[in-house]
Amino acid sequence: MSYAKLQDAMDTGSLYPKSTAILKAILFRGELPRADVPTIVGTTARQARRIVSKLLDAEVITSESPRKPLRIAFPARLAGRWMPGLLPE
Repeated sequence: MSYAKLQDAMDTGSLYPKSTAILKAILFRGELPRADVPTIVGTTARQARRIVSKLLDAEVITSESPRKPLRIAFPARLAGRWMPGLLPE
């Protein structure tokens, strides 16, 4: 997802502003242990869970179970927004 599109999602309230920190960490590490999320976003564990929950609901990230690490998801429905021109509309 381009930064502009991510910023748009945060501006419309569909994602929290600190979502970018989580996505960057997952991109650089490949996966992110859930225990690291509060430190990365600089919030309490409860607020970190809310941010993760929104990203999971938006299908931007995925996890095998509630205790497993987080990974980037690439839902087909977002392909046109994340990478314009990649696939025909």
